[in-house]
Amino acid sequence: MNDPTPPAPSSGPEPPGPGADRLPDELLLRMHDIMAEARVLEERLIRMQKQGDVYFWIGGPGEEAFNTALGLLLKKGRGLDYDFTHLHYRSSATLLAMGGRSIDALRQGRTKLTDPFSGGRNFVGHYSMREQNMCPISSPIEVQFSIAIGTAMAQRKPGCTGITVVQGGDAGTAEADFATCLVWSTRPAAPLPILMIVTNNEWGISTPARMQHGEENIADRGKPFGIPTKVIDGNDPELCYREVEAALAYVREERRPFLLEARVSRLYGHSSSSGANYIEGEVDCLVDFEKRLDSLGLRSLAESEALREKLFHRMQDDSRSLKAEPDPSPEHIWENVFAERNIVGEETERSVHPREEEG
Repeated sequence: MNDPTPPAPSSGPEPPGPGADRLPDELLLRMHDIMAEARVLEERLIRMQKQGDVYFWIGGPGEEAFNTALGLLLKKGRGLDYDFTHLHYRSSATLLAMGGRSIDALRQGRTKLTDPFSGGRNFVGHYSMREQNMCPISSPIEVQFSIAIGTAMAQRKPGCTGITVVQGGDAGTAEADFATCLVWSTRPAAPLPILMIVTNNEWGISTPARMQHGEENIADRGKPFGIPTKVIDGNDPELCYREVEAALAYVREERRPFLLEARVSRLYGHSSSSGANYIEGEVDCLVDFEKRLDSLGLRSLAESEALREKLFHRMQDDSRSLKAEPDPSPEHIWENVFAERNIVGEETERSVHPREEEG
């Protein structure tokens, strides 16, 4: 992997130096817990799809290192003073790091009525958590880069500390929505507090990136707009944590955009349509991290294997128990299509004119 030249100090966060302190042991183990759960979750969904219990699978095995760091570092909560996320369908590790549950991801995979993200309307990986400002993940690629402009504009209000984070893949940057976000986030009169993330696995379904991208780095597209950029190794959990932390801090303090490109792996192909079989030769961030934890004396390889085995059996039991949960019925098609009241307007009114407590 090429080591891109970092931006000048004034243009964004700097990388940690060679003598940077290691992340705390507790944090490293927490990150491994989430990464392992995300990997076992994806593998369980793949099994369910091949068994006919899930009709389609697409997910993020190989992106756990970066997505775990992102989910842990977000300012989580509801409202403009917390971070809004506009993610894509490879964000299971981010979901878990933000407090989501793997059993709910399994519910969505089985399109159960109990699916808290979409009520069984959507297929796997389409998460949404209003209490955490996680906006609904959509199937059309890269539309989130246009939608994210809206929350970022709202967060330009004076004193706001929340920012908008939008993430997509490398192939999706060919869509006009990506360019739209570059333009709208850098208008001189109204720059937006938005962190644009491209997780680059170097594939667009079956088309290799080398046949489509003339630029050296996708992040380079931000430079003509004056956006500070960075390209990082998305397979290194510690590096990801430090770089995401720095990028978030830049956007939060400067109230201006930043473009971060993370080079990641795609371990099970594009989706179940391509077979969803493990691909040899790709860097496996989880395997490499487990070796690092073993060398540091924090968690042996045997302990990591035992953790994965425990998660495997737990999710196997969960997937079996979900069979008894209700499926959506035809009449549910009319529910949750339109908001029955102006929810956004009501919340805005409460924030501007909070009611005094009675008594």
